[in-house]
Parts: sequence; C-alpha cells; structure tokens
Amino acid sequence: MSGLIGDGEFDHELLAGLGTSIGAAVVWWLDLDDEQLGWMPGLDAVLGVSGSDQDVVRTRLAELVEPLAVTARTAPAWQDFELVQPLDTADGRRWLQFRARLSTKDSARALVGVVADVTRRHNQQQELADLADRYRLLVELAPEAIVVHEAGRIVYANPAAVRFVRAASDADIIGRPITDFVHPSSQAEMLQRIAKLTEPGVTSEPADTVLVRFDGGTIDVESVSVRTTWEGRPAFQVIMRDVTDQKAAAAALRYQAALVAHVSDALIATTSDGVVTSWNPSAESVYGRSAAAAIGRPISEVVGAPLDPVAVLDSGGVVQADHRKADGDALSVRISVARMDDGYVLICADETARRRAEQHFTAVVAAIEEGVLVVGPTGRVESVNPAAERILGVSARDAVGQLASSTELHDETGQQIPLSRFPSAITRTTGKSQHGRIVRALRPDGTRVWLSLSARALNPTGDLPTATVVSFTDITERRMIDSQLEHEATHDALTGLFNRTVTINRLSPGERSHRSGLTAVLFIDLDKFKVINDSLGHSAGDDVLRVVGHRLSRSTRRGDVVGRLGGDEFTVIAYGVAGPEEARAIADHVRAELNKPITVEGRQLHVDASVGIVLAESGDPRDGADLLRDADLAMYQAKTRGRGRISFFDVELRERIQRRLQLEQDLRMAPLGDELWLAYQPIVDLGTNRRTAVEGLLRWTHPRYGLILPGEFITLAEESDLINIVGAHMLYTASREIATHAPELQLTVNLSARQLDDPWLVSSVRNATQKSGLAPSSLCLEITESALMQDPKLAARTLSALRDLGVRLAIDDFGTGHSSLAQLLTLPLDTLKIDRSFTAGLGRSDEAEAIVTSIVAMAHAVDLTVIAEGVEEPAQLEILRALGCDQAQGYHLGRPVPLADL
Repeated sequence: MSGLIGDGEFDHELLAGLGTSIGAAVVWWLDLDDEQLGWMPGLDAVLGVSGSDQDVVRTRLAELVEPLAVTARTAPAWQDFELVQPLDTADGRRWLQFRARLSTKDSARALVGVVADVTRRHNQQQELADLADRYRLLVELAPEAIVVHEAGRIVYANPAAVRFVRAASDADIIGRPITDFVHPSSQAEMLQRIAKLTEPGVTSEPADTVLVRFDGGTIDVESVSVRTTWEGRPAFQVIMRDVTDQKAAAAALRYQAALVAHVSDALIATTSDGVVTSWNPSAESVYGRSAAAAIGRPISEVVGAPLDPVAVLDSGGVVQADHRKADGDALSVRISVARMDDGYVLICADETARRRAEQHFTAVVAAIEEGVLVVGPTGRVESVNPAAERILGVSARDAVGQLASSTELHDETGQQIPLSRFPSAITRTTGKSQHGRIVRALRPDGTRVWLSLSARALNPTGDLPTATVVSFTDITERRMIDSQLEHEATHDALTGLFNRTVTINRLSPGERSHRSGLTAVLFIDLDKFKVINDSLGHSAGDDVLRVVGHRLSRSTRRGDVVGRLGGDEFTVIAYGVAGPEEARAIADHVRAELNKPITVEGRQLHVDASVGIVLAESGDPRDGADLLRDADLAMYQAKTRGRGRISFFDVELRERIQRRLQLEQDLRMAPLGDELWLAYQPIVDLGTNRRTAVEGLLRWTHPRYGLILPGEFITLAEESDLINIVGAHMLYTASREIATHAPELQLTVNLSARQLDDPWLVSSVRNATQKSGLAPSSLCLEITESALMQDPKLAARTLSALRDLGVRLAIDDFGTGHSSLAQLLTLPLDTLKIDRSFTAGLGRSDEAEAIVTSIVAMAHAVDLTVIAEGVEEPAQLEILRALGCDQAQGYHLGRPVPLADL
C-alpha cells in the first residue's frame, strides 16, 4: 500500500476519524489498485480462525469486506463506510462491525479500516427488540383501547382503539388532535386530568369519558391516563375500557323504576291477606286516592268493590270488573294479578274510555279503507263495510246473508282454495287467527283482485264455531309491481334472457339431481364483438346482442336454459344430454344460427362465436359457479385455437390454468428469492473474430417446477403487467454483473413492447447504469421490429430519450415485421439484427442469401451495424463474412451460459 501504509505504520488521524478506538478493534487495509489485503495482529481471533495461516485469514477477510470494496471503487476519496456482517464459526454465529475510509495518497487508492466483534451488543439489541415485540403484541391484542398522544395529537392507536371509534384503520386516527375524538362535554375534564400528570409514570384516577366515533355516534369509556414519553418527548398514554353495556344496564334499572312510577296503569301491591303495601302515582290518578290514604288498608276498600286476588288467579289471572273512585264515579277496570313471595301484584287498567270508544266502532269501520266482513257462526255474511263493497265489487244488500264461500278464491300458485281451507272457515271452526294470507278473489264482473287477508274470532273465548271478522286490503297493483321487480331481478334487461344469478342457480347440484343424463353447459363468447361496438357504437352493439339472445332462445331445445352472463357472453344449459357428441351437435347448431347475417342500421353484419363446453353428471359435486368457471376455461381454450371453435373442458386444462396462475403469483416474488438469473450469449466481431459483446437472456429456476422456459414466463409477464418489474430487475442485474466481472464487454438486453410503453423505462435504465457503474455506452437495448410499429410516434420519443442517456439501440428480428427503410431513418438506431429465419437459409437458398445481402446493404447505407442471429453452422458464418455482415451470434459461436461459464 505504497504511500498509505508501510512497515506496519498507518495514519492514526485517519483511523480516529472512523469512530472506533484501536484498542477495541483490529486494523485492516485493502489496496484497491493491486487488491492486496493487510492487517494488524489479532485479526485471526476476531475472524474466528485463530492460529490459521495468512491465506485462510486473507480469504475470509476478503469475503467479508467485498461489499465495501465494490462500493469504494466508484466512491469519492475520504468517504466513510460501515458494514455489519454475520460470521458463522465453530463457537456459533458472530457479528462483526467493519468501519473503513477511502483514502488516496500519491494517486494510490485504498480502504483503511477497523473490525470489531459486536456480537454481545447485537444480541442485546435483539433481546431488546424481542421484548419490544412482546409488549407490542400485548398492546395490539388488548381488548382495551390504547392510544398515545403527544403535543395534543395522536401518535399511536392499537386495533381496539380503531374499533372503538369505528375507523377503517389507524391511519384515519394518527396525526389528528385527541380532542377530535372526545365529546365536548368531556374535553374540559380530560384536559384538567392530564394537566395534573407532571412526572413520568404518574397515573390518573379512572374517569368516565364520552368518545366520538367516525359515524357520528358516541361510546362511553372508563379511561386512565399515564404520563410517558414518545421519541424522547413528553406524551400521555390513555387506556380505555368500554362501559357502554354497564351504563345501559344501570339505565335499564332506572328505567324500570321510572316505569313503575309513570306507567299509565294502576300498579298495586298487597300482602297475602289483601292489605295494600304499594300504590303508584297512576293508582292515585285512577282511583282518586293518595298513596298515604291507600297503603295499609284492605284492597276492597280502596277500589270501592270486592276484590280477592286469589279468586282472580283461579279464574285465569285476568278479569273485568266495575270499581268506584273515591268520589263515587264508576270505573270499568281490567284486572291482572301475579303472585309474589309475600303477596300479590295487581295491574288495574282503566278501560272506562275504551268502553265508550266501542260505541263509535261502527262509524270507524265504515270509514276505513280496509275491507271488513263479519261472518257468523253459520258461515253467512252478517255485515259488510263500504271498503269491502268497493274492493269485492259487491253491494252490502246482496252480500249480507250469503255464504262467505260463494266468492271463488285462488292461492299464489293459481290453485283454487277448497271451501274448508278458506281463512274465514279455518278461524270460524278452530278459533285460530289467520294473518296476511295472500289470495286472489273473483269479482262478480269476472275481474280478479289480489287481497292480503286476515281473519280473527269475534269472541276468542266463545264457543265454536264462532263469528269471525275478516279484514283485507287490495294489493293488486303492488303484486303487479312485485312481479315486474322479480322479472327484472332474474332476467337480463337488454335481451330478456336469464341473468347470471339464475343461471348459477339452475346449475346447482340440487337442480341437476333430478335430471336424467348429463348436463351440458355451453359458455358462448362472441368473436370480435368489440370491433362492432367500437366502430358502429353501443346502440348497434345492443341491437346485435338482442338478436343473438333471440336466436339462442329459438335455436335451443325445449326445457334448455338460455342466459346472458354479461357483455357478449352467453350460456346455454342443456339437460339430459347423452354424451359429448350431442353436446357438440347443440353447439354446432347454435353457431350455425349465430353465423347467419344480422342487419343493423342498414348494415349486414356477420357474427361468430367461440364455445366452451363442460359436461356434468347428476352427482357432480361442482356448484353452478364452478361449472361456469370450467366452461369459461374451455371457451378461452377455444379462442386460443383460432376463434370460431368449440372446446371441451378437461382436468388437464384446469391444471394448465392453475399452473399459469401459480406461475404468475410466484413470478411476482421471484426477483426477491434470487430465482431469476441471467445467461449470456457471446456476440463475435466477424472482422477480428473476437468476442466484443454479450446478450443477456433471462432465466427462471422455479423452486417447484425447475427451469421455466422464457417463452412461457416472459409471455406470462407481458400479459400480467409484470414485465416492467421483471425487466427492471433483469436490466440492473445484468448491468451490475458485466460492470463487475467483464467491463470490457458490451452488454445487449432485450426490451418487450410492453416495456416500451412504460413511462418509467428511461428512469429504470438510468438507475441501472448509475447504480451498477456500467457506462451507458456499454449498454445496447434491443427492440423488436413489431414493437416499434405498434405506436411509431411513442417509440420514437422513447428511443430518443434513451439515446440521450448515452445507451445504444438495436432493432431485433429485422425482416419479420412491416417496417421499411424510411421508417428506420426516423428512429435513432445503432444496430440492426437479422432474424434467425434468414440466417438459417444461408447455403441452402439463393433467396435467403439475396435477402441478407439486401438487409446488409440497406443497414450500411444508414450507418447501422449489422448482427446476424442464429448462426449454427460454419458455412453460414463464412457466407455472412463474405456478405459484409459486421457481427454474429448463435450456437456455433457460443450458447447462453452463466457469466462464470462464459
């Protein structure tokens, strides 16, 4: 380490700046120019290799400080670095702390540092972290709400506190003033309480507080405040217990006491001998006697009539009686009696006013809108109110004296109700009330009316058969509305077909259990319907869907279920199918009907469909949603085969889809698990025969499925929007590996069409080159010809921005798309890659050689470097060299391998 450390001497001022005393650590140094490592005595013990030779110590030290060395090579002088590394030794795991500074002297660059064993401190920190985790778990799981507020604002709230105020999460609470959640009536007391907590650890007395919830409601809590600290600043921890139920129970007791005092009925308690012991205010009002005048006297004296509680209980516990007030006025009273341990409780309801009100009953019944009939014990109509005349279309003169059963009634299913099952007949013969029976009555003029009908015995305690009161309302209009709503709830509004809910219900195991044969589920998706919708408008699209729905209904068998699932997706459920041949025949017939021309807005349109079919036996455990899902998978399979196809579902199809879903989920985590890696294929200069560049190709080693081919997972990444994440990871990894291990090589990386649309692409490229240390000019990004032509203007803007970073650009697979020389001139390209399909024809086809000759000439005319892909034979290489091709790659020149094997 010339100029920096020599003969065991070092810059003490330099080491002092690292913040670690030499007595507590061992000094080490690394010459970044010649990669020489040195150290002071004692390092072997710190590194856990006591007594080992210098090669062992040097190897272990080099492994541990490698991250510092990589970072220091591109860092400015006198920059400090720190790193804590785990070290597994025979005595267990140690933790070593490395502190170093980059120093330059006489143009030499070196890292000088110290290393110390910090295992004890690390373990103490871990123990403190574990203790903190246990305390946090205790607080998080506590049923009591716990919050911490500092400077008047909430800085912590546990899950119970979130539930107390009905917030969506603690994010709705953190940062808000504590007073936002305290009812104004409780705020002054709360502020006074916490003002008394002047020392850390001081706790307030429990106090009742009212919290305000997010929904505007309140909750009663008992709270205790503790003076504490938060990040070194004074704060208060508040622990709250929900006392809402406790207060409600206390309120219920007070309510019951108030009820006794304020109930409108007279509540009287007596001894077993009938002496009054309690007399509520309503008893004073009903009987005109004060409690002082009644308590202690026999019950019969104070109510003005004989009253024996035992006799009332023997007669059923409830009786009607005539009493008198203290001034002699008559009272009509209903008496209820209950036995207590030491006497009786009597409830005396004053019904004097009700008796008078009964005189007005007839007038009221005549005025109400509800129809009322009184049917006598013989079943003949005794009275009819005006509303009943209007609803039933009869006159009272004609109806009175007729049998109530002379009106024909039907139930909700349309079945005629037998005379013995008429609601009035059931009540008349059994005394049991009938409530809310829905019936349809036939009027004398032949029209029908829907009724909500009830029947009650006129005298519930009388003999049978009994006179019956029949009341009813006209619900005809409501039934029509309900019927319309039911239809709308079960049918598609556009086509009138069954909707998804009904379709799933008709596919349930219960619906299929009583069907013979197989149930075939056809999932039908119109091909290229979006083109019609986008070109002719949604109105035309709706017309097409109506026609399709009509044709499906017309082309299916009687008893089959036809439904629209949404958009341009339909389903046909065919019961009793003999086998796959019959199911295919149904599907072929449906497609034939749909293929017929459809005339919309003067245009003749042609529609085809892809059909997925799933067959289910009567004992198949799959429910309706499962069957639709499997039929949908089969339809998707049909579309992948070229549209206008029919495909049957099988278990392998589901497994492929499940594998696809699993791979998509695993691909999201693959960059974090080091499952993605790069293979590099050399690119050779045909003029010098030297390897000048490599193309980085992404590989995925799945922990379950092994090596996944790029053709599978790259396509999956593009379709699931993961390509930008995976692409950015690949770009940085490749840049870092080349910059670290092969800086003399150019790096080529592919970009997909989806990446070209990514607004963060330029930032990702800039970040990869800056962090990895790879010069932008050493990076070449390849874009396929088809990707460039999807949106040429956007592609041109993106490529220009990438060019401004200093990276080079290449067009890949040239000759397989539709680009032209004029289009190439508008793009900032450096390289053109000839597609392997043309290379493969060299030596076998004059046409292939002519095409390659033209491509090379065209590319050189616009100053583009030409690379030929797919060189697998020596003859191809010689032809390319003769045609003036600049560079080549392929299996003949080298297969893709990890960087270490390149």
